[in-house]
Amino acid sequence: MLTPMARCWLCQQSLYDSHHGICSHCLRHLPQPPVCCPRCGLPAANRVLPCGRCLQHPPAWHRLLLVGDYQPPFNQLIWHFKLQGKTELAPALARLLLLCWLERRRQMALTRPDDLPRPDMLLTVPLHRWRHWRRGFNQSDLLARHLAHWVGCAYHPDVLARTRNTAQQRTLPAAARRRNLKGAFECRMALDGKRVALLDDVVTTGSTVEEISRTLLAAGAAQVQIWCLCRTL
Repeated sequence: MLTPMARCWLCQQSLYDSHHGICSHCLRHLPQPPVCCPRCGLPAANRVLPCGRCLQHPPAWHRLLLVGDYQPPFNQLIWHFKLQGKTELAPALARLLLLCWLERRRQMALTRPDDLPRPDMLLTVPLHRWRHWRRGFNQSDLLARHLAHWVGCAYHPDVLARTRNTAQQRTLPAAARRRNLKGAFECRMALDGKRVALLDDVVTTGSTVEEISRTLLAAGAAQVQIWCLCRTL
């Protein structure tokens, strides 16, 4: 008898490789995001050069990698994973990010080979200890443990810490989100010259990853990449 882990999370057909989580048919038919700016990850004229927004007001990070827009089936998978505690989804979601990173590097191999270099270190957006206790896990941490192994980079789950328990970002408008996060993170390691990939499940206004990126750059990071499953577009 097949277990749930032996079936595709989307179509429920049996899987040849159960740890993949999503079958090759569903993988080929996942919705693709529109052409997005390689820096901010928002819709733009092309996927190679920074958009006009980034030329005038660049974000603190240098590159943003996303699997897709926050729409079905991605939002449903994340809801089951993050809010319903279906932690067995972690390998399948991490694999989506890995395939996205490999494809982006393949596309840039001839024209911009240094556009998205292999990071030296993978870090995750931290939860405050009380929120971590209530949820029981940090969803980004579960993704990172698979990704760091597959990408071949270091992963330090305790380098970033949230110093205070902020209000839920999704309940606040954009300006309040920025104020809410000011000084809310600290980096506990010198990052002199390191290329860092910061992993989050969903990036909305970018306020959280912006604040953390500034923290990482202040600690000496040479480059900050943002890796996310979804970017709200």
